[in-house]
Amino acid sequence: MDNQWEQREMWQPEEPRKRHRSGFGAGVLVGVLSTMLVVLLAGAVAAGAYITLRRGTGSQGDTAERQTGQGGDLDTGMTWNADLLSQAAMIDTYLDEYYMYEVDREELRDGMLSGMVAALGDPYSEYYNEEELSSFHDSTQGEYVGIGAAVSQERSSGIVKISRPYEGTPSAQAGLLPGDVIIAVDDTQVTGMDLNQVVGLIKGEEGTTVMMHIYREEGNQYLDIEVTRAQVEIPTVIPKMLEGNIGYLEVTGFDGVTAKQFISAYESLQGQGMEAVIVDLRDNGGGLVDTVEEMLDFLLPEGTIFYAQDKNGEKSMIYESDAEAALDIPMVVLVNGNTASASEIFSGNIQAFGKGTIVGTTTYGKGVMQQLFYTNEERTAAVKLTVADYYINGDKNVNGGGIVPDVEVELSEEASRLVDIPEEDDNQLQKGIEILKGQMAGN
Repeated sequence: MDNQWEQREMWQPEEPRKRHRSGFGAGVLVGVLSTMLVVLLAGAVAAGAYITLRRGTGSQGDTAERQTGQGGDLDTGMTWNADLLSQAAMIDTYLDEYYMYEVDREELRDGMLSGMVAALGDPYSEYYNEEELSSFHDSTQGEYVGIGAAVSQERSSGIVKISRPYEGTPSAQAGLLPGDVIIAVDDTQVTGMDLNQVVGLIKGEEGTTVMMHIYREEGNQYLDIEVTRAQVEIPTVIPKMLEGNIGYLEVTGFDGVTAKQFISAYESLQGQGMEAVIVDLRDNGGGLVDTVEEMLDFLLPEGTIFYAQDKNGEKSMIYESDAEAALDIPMVVLVNGNTASASEIFSGNIQAFGKGTIVGTTTYGKGVMQQLFYTNEERTAAVKLTVADYYINGDKNVNGGGIVPDVEVELSEEASRLVDIPEEDDNQLQKGIEILKGQMAGN
């Protein structure tokens, strides 16, 4: 996991987000003091100690180091030049001598590190402290302690919403609905907060409760809903057979186990006489590139699926599908505005190879990739940085534009409010079925 290229926070706004940490001044939160991680280094520099910068550079875990010795001969072109270190040390002194309230040094450190990355203005690059990093890793495993709901964030406003409470989980049992705006989690306001932080607040120990303060547009209601956390295991691939021998595969994420689940489910439906298939990627925010590549290699004929290109124009992670293709029946892929990242790699390749019809609304449009770099020897903190553009099926980049469906269909307003949409009320699904029946009849 440490060197996978991944992105699971799909709905973050384009503008820099405020980092809402209790006890912080607003200036630290928005990155006004974004480069002030050097407060932690100032004392060491004054004492003539070495500063070592270490970053992971590949699957072998190589490191690149930069050191400065006695005298603090720092490269003034770097962010942490001597003048900045001096200012940071001075602020630290002022906090000790004059600041009226108690200073939580750990919180202050996290705020400074977060602010440094937030000041980049990149919605996908972020710093993770120990708790956030643990949550990040948990999010790719398909099993965790929480409330069992997918959350999303509007790109422009930073508003966080419940996009899907999974059936049978604490969120659904407590009455949370799709579209509920999360105003606060317990006592913490979450609008504009990094989505990983919001998820971290919602998760907790099994059996404990979390208070979700929400706004529900229907009825103009402000509600406080208490949810008891539980162990939640959510299958990432949910198969079933529809009428007319049409298989249906809902893929909720691209986690480490998803490819195996997908191939197994697809072959199971084949064994039941599947003559056409629908893959539902609506509200699927993506995940691991290796996973989606394995799924596409299983389905598609020979060709280029994907490659990444870094700031120097160097190409890497070039994925090719081989000539063995399992997909020999009509396919429809359902997408919407929350279909992002790895989901766009999947749907975009199906479209580009001419192996299926994309139905729904234009996808999110995330065509950049991130890599995780640990920032300490204990690997308890990390920074996730945008390191490359990615291209699908040769030279198509979806960033900002998304995948435009072959057949555009908006989900009906009534269906969008339901936790579990009946097949007959899902107009996007029904359009997909209609298309497949027409193609099957044509054969």
